[in-house]
Amino acid sequence: MSDVALALGGANFDGLVEITELAGQGMVTLRGDLTDNTIVTAVKDVFGVTLPGTRETAFSGGTGALWMSPDEAMLLCSYDKAQDLADDLAAKLADAHALVVNVSDARAVFQLKGTMLREVIAKLAPVDMSADAFTPGMVRRTRMAQVAAAFWMDDARTARVVCFRSVAAYMFGILSMSADESSAVNHFTR
Repeated sequence: MSDVALALGGANFDGLVEITELAGQGMVTLRGDLTDNTIVTAVKDVFGVTLPGTRETAFSGGTGALWMSPDEAMLLCSYDKAQDLADDLAAKLADAHALVVNVSDARAVFQLKGTMLREVIAKLAPVDMSADAFTPGMVRRTRMAQVAAAFWMDDARTARVVCFRSVAAYMFGILSMSADESSAVNHFTR
């Protein structure tokens, strides 16, 4: 497979948090009844993860699953394996009411790293980012400023934001503005 062409060429910003455009994230959309045992078993067999509960994530090694809606999950893997895994999952679900699509090239992924990531995200998304309301293992599919996005925290200092590739420059711009040191409000550090 050819090298991944990043939407912004690996953009990076360092402010309240470090923002980095990530390469090589394989993403497979799964639509269907996420409680159907056929679907649950197929995802476990192919991706090695259990489908997460509502607004949750599930990770095992280099693969993962994000709850996106009652009938949609985003399955994460390495970029170079995404199409093969999507094909394998689609074959296992051939007799089920399900849709499997490799959307890796249609998305951009940004990593936010630092102690102020809650503040940076809170300025852009209508989500309670307090430590007791949003924790690692949770995911939100929402809007950040004007665009659709999803985000989750890998740990207390690291989060990832996914958006459509077509709005990657806008997303990087609003994240960078929100992370500019002159924009600090210190809401979560009081």
